[in-house]
Amino acid sequence: MPKTSRSHAANAKDLGVVEDLSSDLDGYTASFVTIRESHDLGPLLAGLPGGNCPCPHWGYVFRGRLTVRYADHEETVESGDAFYLPPGHVPEAEAGTELLQFSPTGDLAQVEASMSRTMQAGRGA
Repeated sequence: MPKTSRSHAANAKDLGVVEDLSSDLDGYTASFVTIRESHDLGPLLAGLPGGNCPCPHWGYVFRGRLTVRYADHEETVESGDAFYLPPGHVPEAEAGTELLQFSPTGDLAQVEASMSRTMQAGRGA
C-alpha cells in the first residue's frame, strides 16, 4: 500500500510563498501544502486554456482558508473542511493555510509545468 506523511514526503518544493511536500501514490500526488503568504494563483494559471486549473483536487484544510473561483460562482473552503475542486477553478489562499491535497499526478504535472513557464516568462527568462 503506497503511503506518505509530511515527514516522509519524497519531494519538497520551497517556492517562497508556499511549501509543498509531496509523494506519488500510485498515480495520485499527495501534497502537504503550507501557504506562507496570501496569494492568488490566477496570474500563474493564465497560460492554461481558459486561465483556470484543469486538474481536479481532493483534500482537507487543517488551518486557514481558500477562496475558489469558477466561471459562474465562488466558494470558500475553511479549516475543518474536506473539499473537491473540479476542473475549471482558480484558487486563492490566505497566509497560514495548511492543507492536504490529492491530485492525478499527470494532470498536476502539466499544470505545474505551465505555471513554471508563466513564472519564468514574468521574470524575463
